[in-house]
Amino acid sequence: EAIYTGIRLLVVVPVPLQSVEVQVDVKDHVATVVSTLLYQNKEEKPIEAVFVFPMPSEAAVCHFSAKVGQTLIVAEVKEKKQAREEYDDALSSGQQAFLLEESDQSPDIFSMSVGSLPPGESASIRLEYVTELDVQADEALRFCLPAVLNPRYQPTGTETGSVTVTSVPSSLVPYDLTFLARVQSARPISKVESNCTMDPLEFLSQDQTAASVKLAAGHKFDRDVELLIYYKDTHEPSAVVEAGQASAKAETLMGDPAVMLSLYPEFPKDIMSSVSSSGEFVFLLDRSGSMSGGRIASARDTLLLLLKSLPMGCFFNIYSFGSTFEQIFPESVEYKQETMEEALKKVEMMQANLGGTEILAPLERIYSQNCIPNQPRQLFVFTDGEVGNTKEVINLVKSNSGSHRCFSFGIGEGASTALINGLAKEGGGHAQFITGSDRMQPKVIQSLRFAMQPAVVDISVKWDLPKGVSATVLSPPLTSIFQGQRSLLYAQLTGQNKEAAEGLYGPDMSLLFVCRLTVHRLAARSLIRSLEQGQGDRRGQIDDAKKKKIIDLSVQSGVSSSFTAFIAVNKTSGEAIQGPLLRRNVPVPMDIDCADVMFRAADCDNGALPSVPESKAKRDPLLELVSLQKASGCWELEPALAKAVGKTSKDLEDKQPSAVMWATILALVWLHGLKADAKDEWELLVMKAVTWLQSQNASGLAECVEAANSLLGCSVQKNALGI
Repeated sequence: EAIYTGIRLLVVVPVPLQSVEVQVDVKDHVATVVSTLLYQNKEEKPIEAVFVFPMPSEAAVCHFSAKVGQTLIVAEVKEKKQAREEYDDALSSGQQAFLLEESDQSPDIFSMSVGSLPPGESASIRLEYVTELDVQADEALRFCLPAVLNPRYQPTGTETGSVTVTSVPSSLVPYDLTFLARVQSARPISKVESNCTMDPLEFLSQDQTAASVKLAAGHKFDRDVELLIYYKDTHEPSAVVEAGQASAKAETLMGDPAVMLSLYPEFPKDIMSSVSSSGEFVFLLDRSGSMSGGRIASARDTLLLLLKSLPMGCFFNIYSFGSTFEQIFPESVEYKQETMEEALKKVEMMQANLGGTEILAPLERIYSQNCIPNQPRQLFVFTDGEVGNTKEVINLVKSNSGSHRCFSFGIGEGASTALINGLAKEGGGHAQFITGSDRMQPKVIQSLRFAMQPAVVDISVKWDLPKGVSATVLSPPLTSIFQGQRSLLYAQLTGQNKEAAEGLYGPDMSLLFVCRLTVHRLAARSLIRSLEQGQGDRRGQIDDAKKKKIIDLSVQSGVSSSFTAFIAVNKTSGEAIQGPLLRRNVPVPMDIDCADVMFRAADCDNGALPSVPESKAKRDPLLELVSLQKASGCWELEPALAKAVGKTSKDLEDKQPSAVMWATILALVWLHGLKADAKDEWELLVMKAVTWLQSQNASGLAECVEAANSLLGCSVQKNALGI
């Protein structure tokens, strides 16, 4: 076996986990996930099964139970140290016990321990959580069931993780997965798409407000299971009020009504079509070994598109990192033709050859640089998210949140949701995930548009509530709202007029959450995460008073935290289980690219990691054309332009009506006429080209457009070009 950063590879032992059954209920933009895991001990001695697996970082884990025979054992939330002691004591006394806890290092990794399972016995474990769904560039809502858990690189000098993950290539995963999702909304469902093979979507109502979809048999565990859900009329704001728990104490989070407010504004197009020409754009690219092959090639193409889309007059720099880090310029430089060309030459040479994933040092260097007056700093981070010091990285971003915005991109299957979402949340930016066959470029350009949009500031929420009712907001304050991004606010409704507050829970809203306490649990999770991230030091150390507050809230709400765990002990199991327990680690799949990196690392005697050779595929014609654009926004007449649009130099010269504008008009007509499906990728650089054309004050635009249409076989109208 080979060991790498706490990851154990190819351990050939019996696996007690037989199957995983997942049922997802999506209500509008919230999902309730119920996973049932069937364990069976086929060995001759009692076992302890330990399963370390990925979870969405923002999930509120709210139920954990085990069924052994006819006995149901429901777990309680307790302080983590106490829960571990109760688990160990139970096993020592021959009792069955079950433990579920969040990793100390990262909230997107959980460990499940099934203790004292006798020979021949089975146990059915039920795990339930609720989570919010993120909005994508095309307004889809994204649900992701994490299945892949990649190695987390542990930088030198940091604390090692508290759990060991047993990882195997996806083809060697020994258990089965079944997956069923039911979708329900007050708005009609347009469609549901997936990165996995699904059975056909089945509508459950005539108005298409309810549907179900099932994972096809034979899932290979080579990717996370992703659903993209499309609703109609997505920009309508909504609020859900949920009655408190009858058995909970009054004037507590679980006892009072709770409200979830969803804001998904659509700003006027004339405002959003304008973009800022100022800003300091800093790009930070992961060049660790796990970024080899297609990932680093796609990242290079994305940096090309980003550099071509930047406005004249801004400032920029590019950093890249692995075990060490590099930067193209000593400090951010003004964006112009010379600096753009120098940066692109170095980007073309970038390989995934810098070793591990130590992101902290380059971030510290970036933050040590003085901000440029009147040039707001915008940080773009590209990584596969495989770091072991997640909390320390996020706390560093949070401590510098007043001087910049951070936009993050998780690349590949198994990217850490805790890291990617945490960077964007604490940095006031936006997170994106690029998996499977996703193109990185449209998602990155969407985030660039966010960064260049007019700032939406001074955000306030006015609560129009019945007399005697007040709202205590549980979510962190809104610092920014982007076009195309939803924001959620949670609040607790307090006051003497409780009946009036619960009266807000109208018939339309009751369709969404029926006695499930979904809103309360998400609100509790939001408050817990806010307390965990707030006011701690950079290593995430929190004072005792705040820790006690988190533990109390976690126990009261039944939602897990970094300081608590679920513990269940079977006190009715009768005769004590005799003999030492055999520990069995349940394997989890790793991404195939990471598996390849791991095996190459294990094969190297000196620790050096050979790079993955890249396929020399023909460059995308779109990127070929984009690469020829000048920093000012124009194109020049040259043989490479003719080749990019599929013509000869003579073709272009024969049709040339104007030496000044002809090449630029030709490029714009080609993009609009032949690459309209990629508009999300080229829209910003086209806006820059239009600005350049307008600055020329030249005549003959209509003649150029007509000539370009004739040459390319298109029918693009002059006004469609924005000129």
